[in-house]
Amino acid sequence: MPELGRLRLSAIRRNDLQDLVDRMVAAGRSLSTVRNTILPLRAIYRYVIDRDEVAVNPTLKLRLPAVRGKRERVARAAEAATLLAVLPPNDRALWATAVYAGLRRGELQALEWADINLDNNLIHVNRSWDHKAGVIPPKSRAGERRVPITNALRQHLLTHRLRQGRGQQGYVFANRNGRPFDPGVILARARKAWQTAKLEPITLHECRHTYAAFMIAGEVNVKALSTYMGHTSITVTLDRYGHLLPGNEQHAAALLHTWLQANRAP
Repeated sequence: MPELGRLRLSAIRRNDLQDLVDRMVAAGRSLSTVRNTILPLRAIYRYVIDRDEVAVNPTLKLRLPAVRGKRERVARAAEAATLLAVLPPNDRALWATAVYAGLRRGELQALEWADINLDNNLIHVNRSWDHKAGVIPPKSRAGERRVPITNALRQHLLTHRLRQGRGQQGYVFANRNGRPFDPGVILARARKAWQTAKLEPITLHECRHTYAAFMIAGEVNVKALSTYMGHTSITVTLDRYGHLLPGNEQHAAALLHTWLQANRAP
């Protein structure tokens, strides 16, 4: 908006966008942030081009910075339990929900006790949190979903509810004022605890990756995982986590052999 909001779509030139990209890179913005800034513009221009409202798409052939392939950290099952165990008691359920349910940071901040059904072991994800706008809809339509609660997470949530002492009202992971937690404060406390215990830190986003890895290792089918993660399509899940799926030739041959043996004609 500050850069282009005053301009008509037909008035924006490719050089305008390239200058914006170059300024963001020079200002030290992350490479993924730069690319994510351009993606909505591409969607807008595809729409108006299809409606013959503009003749030229200035988002084509932009020189965007390449996002370097950084492998996200994924904790092992025993390691995740150890990481949780050394945290301050009031923070354990938050990190456990990130590890064992895979909620995004904003979804964790906006989560209310009314969204958690411990009788049916389900978390209803209905909203997210933005530090400026407050409560907002989930990231996409697929973001509104139900996530199963595993036994390990259930125990953390029960303990947290008893410790919080507010019954089943308000934010699940609130600060002292009853508002959604501050991610920076939570991470700082966790890092301090992990440093004392000489453990490798993990972020809330990496907890989400860890959840996906656990589900795949537990042989949850990819379609179900895509739903629980709140991805817009199964393609997103496969692109991000396909490398974790068992997929070598020997494994595939063994699966086919087992199926054929079970279904061979008499």
